[in-house]
Amino acid sequence: MSRAALLVLADGRFPAGGHAHSGGAEAAVKAGRITGGASLESFCRGRLHTAGLVSASLAAAAVLGLDIRELDAAADARTPSPALRVAARKLGRQLLRAARATWPSDELDAVARQFPKGAHQPVVLGLAARAAGLEAVDAAYCAAYESVSGPASATVRLLSLDPFDATGALARLAPELDRVVDQAVEAARRAVDEGVDVLPAASGPLLEIGAEAHAAWAVRLFAS
Repeated sequence: MSRAALLVLADGRFPAGGHAHSGGAEAAVKAGRITGGASLESFCRGRLHTAGLVSASLAAAAVLGLDIRELDAAADARTPSPALRVAARKLGRQLLRAARATWPSDELDAVARQFPKGAHQPVVLGLAARAAGLEAVDAAYCAAYESVSGPASATVRLLSLDPFDATGALARLAPELDRVVDQAVEAARRAVDEGVDVLPAASGPLLEIGAEAHAAWAVRLFAS
């Protein structure tokens, strides 16, 4: 295993399409829930412990070899918003393209055939990590970090927020990110024996509601 592969997979320049999505930040900015560094940190904290935990556990479970169709169905069940389900599959399709080009594998090719419209992004992330020779904890870290780094980057653009403030918010969340990853990997290991129903199903209703409202906007900077 080369741990350096994690740096490639987690790099914001990896062509997986995440730059076009704000992780709910655009809707939160318009609603006045994100106005600066402090409220961004609060938003990211909430996202980390809900959507981030769910994504991290799905990614870790994929690395551990759980059935991909069951994981994708579990992701669907944990994503009430149709707009977010569409976004997750688009991101999964783009990530799969990038992963197949970077770490070719028969497993990734098979997933592309099984899910021509895309599987959920966290599931694909786990498969990409596995193809790269990474472990469940690596995939969980990547998913958890993406859940907060995306909104932080988007808010810099949306509010012209000082990048130092956004980065500081992410740094202060680091201990909580560690705990979320531990929870996600533990749940994924349980799921190997007990099935996908034991994976976390934490929710952020405002993220779901905001996503549905955002999808109806005539003008928007980000896709979701």
